[in-house]
This record gives sequence, structure tokens and C-alpha cells, in this order.
Amino acid sequence: MIGNLAFATPLLLLALVALPILWWLLRAVPPAPIRRRFPGIALLLGLSDDESQTDKTPWWLLLLRILAVAAAIVGFAGPVLNPQEDRVAGDGPLLVLMDSSWASARDWQSRLDRAERVINDAGFAGREVALVQLTDLPAGDVAFQTANAWAPRVQSLQPAAFAPDMTAVADWAETLEGPLEIFWFSDGINHAGRADLTAALQRLGSVAVFQGNRDLIALTPPRFEDGAIRADLTRLGAMTPRDVTVIAHGLDPAGISRDLARNSASFEPGAMVAQVEFDLPPELRNRITRFELSGERHAGAVALTDDALQRRQVALIAGGAEDEQQALLSPLHYLRQALEPTADLMEGALSDVLLASPDVIILADVATLAEEEETGLIEWVENGGLLVRFAGTRLAGSDVARDEAGPLMPVRLRAGGRTVGGAMSWGEPKQLRQFEEGSPFFGLGIPSDVEVTSQVMAQPDPTLGERTIASLTDGTPLVTRASVGQGSVVLFHVTANAEWSTLPLSGLFVQMLERLAISTRPVAPEAEDLEGTIWTPEQVLDGYGTLRDAGTRPGVTGEDLADAPLSADLLPGLYAGEDRRLARNVLARDATLAPAAWPADIPVEGMAVVEPTDLMAAFLTGALILLLVDAIAALWLGGRLGGLARGAALFAVASLAAPQAADAQALSVEEELALLATSEATLAYVLTGDAEVDETSRAGLQGLSNTLYQRTSVEPAPPIGVDLEINELAFFPMIYWPITPNQQIPSAAAYRRLNDYLRGGGMIVFDTRDAHVGRFGSGTPEGRRLQVIAAPLDIPPLEPVPADHVLTRTFYLLQNFPGRHNSPDVWVEAAPADAEQIEGMPFRNLNDGVTPILIGGNDWAAAWAQDANGRPLFPVGRGSTGEQQREIALRFGVNLVMHVLSGNYKSDQVHVPALLDRLGQ
Repeated sequence: MIGNLAFATPLLLLALVALPILWWLLRAVPPAPIRRRFPGIALLLGLSDDESQTDKTPWWLLLLRILAVAAAIVGFAGPVLNPQEDRVAGDGPLLVLMDSSWASARDWQSRLDRAERVINDAGFAGREVALVQLTDLPAGDVAFQTANAWAPRVQSLQPAAFAPDMTAVADWAETLEGPLEIFWFSDGINHAGRADLTAALQRLGSVAVFQGNRDLIALTPPRFEDGAIRADLTRLGAMTPRDVTVIAHGLDPAGISRDLARNSASFEPGAMVAQVEFDLPPELRNRITRFELSGERHAGAVALTDDALQRRQVALIAGGAEDEQQALLSPLHYLRQALEPTADLMEGALSDVLLASPDVIILADVATLAEEEETGLIEWVENGGLLVRFAGTRLAGSDVARDEAGPLMPVRLRAGGRTVGGAMSWGEPKQLRQFEEGSPFFGLGIPSDVEVTSQVMAQPDPTLGERTIASLTDGTPLVTRASVGQGSVVLFHVTANAEWSTLPLSGLFVQMLERLAISTRPVAPEAEDLEGTIWTPEQVLDGYGTLRDAGTRPGVTGEDLADAPLSADLLPGLYAGEDRRLARNVLARDATLAPAAWPADIPVEGMAVVEPTDLMAAFLTGALILLLVDAIAALWLGGRLGGLARGAALFAVASLAAPQAADAQALSVEEELALLATSEATLAYVLTGDAEVDETSRAGLQGLSNTLYQRTSVEPAPPIGVDLEINELAFFPMIYWPITPNQQIPSAAAYRRLNDYLRGGGMIVFDTRDAHVGRFGSGTPEGRRLQVIAAPLDIPPLEPVPADHVLTRTFYLLQNFPGRHNSPDVWVEAAPADAEQIEGMPFRNLNDGVTPILIGGNDWAAAWAQDANGRPLFPVGRGSTGEQQREIALRFGVNLVMHVLSGNYKSDQVHVPALLDRLGQ
């Protein structure tokens, strides 16, 4: 080693000692001349000789030759720059642990590359290896296998959207048997229980930690305070000043996901926490679905929103005038106190309120409505509104709902009411019965001081039981509810003030309003608030912070949703209850990030690795160049360079003239694209503007081209990305078009070019990449975007790919067409109405043209994608089943290209019997 330079064969450097001897030999000093006096030489005095020859080699030429020899000696000695120490040169099993948490996603590829290198080095040392993700502990014993068995699996690993349970991992580590050498890829966060796990691992053998050096910034759940949305940012790493952009994502009125707002948060020097604030109008605020940190790609950089930010507009209407001197007797006083922190309130005449179309209308002791008001209110409820009514003296003394409930009352009412000491009275005030399962209030605790002294009574009928959602201890209904169209009507059989009960004075009153989705809490609910409820996951986050459909994941209990740590069974995401949605984010509201502290005897390294550089070729090439210069210099000194000089001059003149000729005949960019696309079969993809999607499309078509080259006679050129606004499309047999939610709509000129391309025999493969969960409709943003993009195209009638379509047999015999997803719904041009089954043939004589459109959502490019070494870039499924799906996806791609290039020639097989008959076979 000489600094960062090492030599594979250092003994060869001893040859450098011979360089002084070589210098003496190369001087080529001739023998000294013999001096003789000759008188006639005087005649030559004064003459000069134009041609002279030196009697020794010039010093600079000697130096050139010495340097050439020295470079050759050093090159053959095998110089290596930045040689790496062999960390796995020992023996015995090697255990590689990876935190695989959301915080690891920021530099996940670097972790995989480093882990892959560690495993490969262990293979060279002949050691067995096991790799364990702490977020997915093995159920049985750790599988120690050869490095060749583990290396192919490394690149398919994915980070989780949660942190590992260090306590559970420590218990698992206690079951292992040593001695082991352990390499731990840590996310750098001081998770609870990490110290115990470290101690358990050290008892098994030596431990080395690999930890990323990048700054980590995460986002806590947003909250609504003082009329604005606020969220805290916490960071780990450098304490220098830094500005971070926070983006609020949501749906526009057309249902398309957009960036609704942006703001910056500034970290002061040395500060670990910063705050961002959004002051938005209610209409825009209620559309926000998530906040995201710009430039951060992990689940901790995303904060989902739920009903806590989407404050509802609630209209309050009282049956009589309010007395400002007796505010506590007002029927609206307690409603205002309960709802003002969590809802946007409005008050006024019912006719004016209906024009504002609020989410909820509360009628406090309102009995009779005008015909126009009643008609408008019924229409509003039927369209999805929530009407909440409170009883009172006006309602008890009216004839409302005596004969029938009507559309604005959930049940029929008896005349009069029920009070303590009255004709229909209790001996003493009644308390509430525990809420039954199926009630929106199920699981709420009932305070012992809540008592009811008066109420309006419901007429018994067969539907009263199913409409009762709260009752007193004697079984009489206290709160009833009925559905009306898309909305519902709720009746509290007591007043909204404390005149008939103490319910408005208790915290239970606020909780009941929340459960009815009248109000939402600005803070995370407690476990007791959600006790007895089941929440269904709608969307969940992966480790990279991408929001995905939850699919068929099972529901979770309210207690777990509130308190349980995130795990594979409880992913961060959006969970739906009966009347509201709750967001479970990676970080809690007051969470901060603390760096992991390691014992002094544990070495900690970064993920970055300086790759060793072999300099042998560089030194030998340098030696060859020096020898070439030496040869030219020797010719020059010997006067034999004249002819060569004239040739070099002519070459220089030609070189200078060539660029001018090339400039005169320079091709335009469009002509170069045309020449490239028409010289060989070339696949194309549409540039969407999303760099990640475009790179996936390029890698996917390159992987498909590699497969075609290996398996067929088609030898495609590298794929080309096309801009629909400027590039000609007629050169490409097939264009792959991935759909993104924010993709720009092509111009009218681009649509004319696209329709000409389709009518000219080209094929466009639309891929929504959403597994077709929305059936190309309103279910996903990609499906909705596809509808908008495809509307101006001249698309023929489509149908799902029939079982006898030529695509199922152009090269391979296929039954389905998977990509990274495996949805069976793939659409092509519909067969002609007169296509009939041919007797004796297993398929119909379908149209002879190529389908101009193919639509699916299986993310084919991701399944085809390969890197420069031909390795898959994205995981498909799990294990051998996933690799089989990838193989079928590649076969579908081959069938697709063969179909485009050769048409439906295999439909001609229907003529085989006639041809054989004519040939006499």
C-alpha cells in the first residue's frame, strides 16, 4: 500500500532499480574519434554543413524512454486505486440484518447494493449467509445458505412502511445460537428497545453496523388550529439551516389529483423541529387528502388527512327567538360550544341556509315548516344531507308526526311528552342504557351524572327497534334515526339545552355529535373513544410513501387503530368506519426523531463504498503511448519524417474540411429520428413528463427488446421516447403509453397525428398501471385520466380479449396477459359480427388487421424492465410464482410485437385443410 494505491505484484517494482542502468545504456555514446592533422583541411575552413548528426541521444528522448519503461513496470505490478479491506474474510456463518423500516427507504438502493456486495464477498470466502429483515422475522430457524442462494433475492427486497418492533426482535435474537458474525444495516433512528437488541446480538458474536449518512426529514400529522392547518417537521442528521417544501395534494372539482397548495418550513440552525402553516379557504381545505415533503421518498414524508381537517359546514336553526340575557337557556348555546372548535357554523333562515348547501342542518325545537321550506329540506336530505332535530316544548305541543312519521321525522310521536311527576312520568330521572352493537355510539362510556327528566315519546311500531340508536334504561328511545334517499334524519328526543336533561352538559354530548359525523375532532381519538368499533382499510402506504389501494386487507378494531404500533397487520393508511374516516400516519403528532447511539466497541460505517479501480490498463496504455511518441521523435531526429509529415498535413486538412461538409449536410433532429426508427424495428413509448415513469417505460421496452433478440428473429433497436407534440409516429409499429394522473392532454395537432397513426395500421398500448381496479372508469385517477385522453381518438369498438384471439398464439400459446399485476381485463378491437367458428378449427376466422388499440392496467413495462446487465428492475409477486408471472408477461410482450409485425397471419390456419386436400396430403 502507498496511500490509496496498492499493487497486486509489488515485487515487480524492484525492476525500477534498473532504470539508472537503462539510462546509461540508452545514451548510445559512440567511441571517441582519433585526431589526425591533415594540411588540406584548411581548404574547408569557413564552410558549413546543413545536415548535422548528434553524437549522443538527447536528454529529453532518454527521459521519454525511461518513463515508458517505468510505466510498463508499474502496470505489470498490478496497481489498484482505493483497494477495499476484506471485511468477510473470516469463517463461520454470517448474519445480515436489515431494519427495512420506512426510514431505510430514503437510500434503499444503496443498502441493497452494499448488502449484495457483503453477501458476494462472503461467497468468495466460502461462508454461509442468512439475511433477515427485522420487519419480517422468519417463523422458524434462520436459513443459513450459500451466497449464491441469497444474492439473487437481495434486489427484490422492499422497505416496510413501519419500524421494526425491537422488543420482539430482541426476543427472537435470544433464540439464536452463536458464534455468529453480524452485519446490521440500521436506519439510524433510536427505536425503543434497540439497546436490548444490541446487547442480545453482541452475545452472539461480533457486530458491525452500516448506517446511512443522509439527512432524514419526516412529517407529523396535520392539525387545525386558529383557522389554519399546521404540521410539524422533524429531522435527523445535519443541524444546518434548511428550507423544506411541503405540498398539499387533493382532488380538483373534476376528481383529478393535483397539488392544491405549497408552503415552506425552515429549520433554524441546530433545530430539530420546524413548522409549516397553510391558511386555506374551507372549500380548498376540505379537498386535501395528504401532505407530502418535496424531495423525500419514504412513508414518513407523507401525512394523510381524515375528517379532522375536513370541517363540516353545520347550519343551526332554533324554533324561537333567543334571549341574550339568558344565554344558558338558548337551545343553540350548547350546540355552539360543542361544534365551534370542530365545524364551520352558519345561522339564518332555513330558506337562505338551503341555498348554501351545508353538510348538516340542526333544527332545535323547530316544529312546523312552511311548504316551500319543507319541500326544499326534503330534497336536500334526499341528496345526501344530514338533518338533526332536537325536541322541545314546541315540538311536544305540535301535531308533527302524529299520524305518520313523514320524511323529516324518523319515528311517529305521541301527543304531549313524558316528564318527572307528570301523567306519563318516571318516579325519578332516568339514565342512559349502554349503547348496543350496531349503534354509531357503541363503545362510548356513559357518565353517571347524565340524567333525563323529560322527553318526547315515540309511538311503538315494527320499525321502532331498528331506528333506535340510543335509549334509556327502561328501553324508551332517546335518539332515533331513519334513512331518507341518500341522506338521513336523526331525532334527539330531548332538548338541545339542559332544560330536559343533563346530556348537553357532558362530554358525551360532544362524542355523540362526533359519532354522527356532525363534528370531527382536531386531535387523534383515544382508544376508549373507538372501543367496540371496526375500521376497514381503504388505502395504505408502502415504505416509499406511495398510497395504494388496501385490497382485501381485514379490518382492525378501534382500540388497535388508536394505540397499537404499526405493523404488517396495521399499516399506515386511511381507515373507514360507519360514518367517518381516520388516518393512521407513520409518526404520532408529537413525535421527534432521535439518532441511534451505539456502544464504543461496535464499528459504524456508511453506505457509500469507494469502488476499487484497476490501473494496470491505464499504465500499460500510457507506456504504449510514450513508446509511440518515442518512435516519432526518433524518425524526426533521423530526418525521415518528411513523407509522414506531408501525409499528416493532408489528413489534418481533410479533418478540418469534414465538419464543414457535415454541417452543410446536417440532418434535422426529426430526420435523424426517422433514420434511426426506420433502419431497424424500433419500439416507442410516450413521454409523460414524469421522469420515473418514462425511465420505467424505457427499461421495460429495452427488456422486451432483449427478449425478442434472444428468442425470435426480430432484432429491435433501442427503444425511443416520443413527444406527441413534435415527433412523427408513423415510423413505429407499436407505441407504449403509460397513463399518469397528471398527464397533459395532447393538443389538437397531436390528436390528428395520433388518429392518422391508428388509421395507418399502428398500435397504441394504453397501460393505466392500476391493476384495472377502476375498470378504466372513476375508480382510480389513472382510469379517469385515460377516459379524458382517449375521448378524441378514433377508437373502434372494443371487447375483452377473446380466448381465440390471435394474440393468444402469435408466438406462444397464452391464456392470460399479466404484467406486474395480473388483472384478466385486457381490451382489444372487437371482432366482426360475422366472424364464425370454422368447422374442425378451434378458433374463428377473425379480422385480418392488427388491433389498433390495446388497453390494460397490468403495468407491463415494470414487469419487462431490465437494467444494463439484463437483471429485472422491479419485483413481480413473490418467489417462484412471481418469476413465473414475469415469464408469462415477457411471453405476452413477444406475442404483442409479433402480432404487430406480422398481423393475423395465423388466422390463415383455417385454410390448412383445403391446402392439404389440394396437395393430395
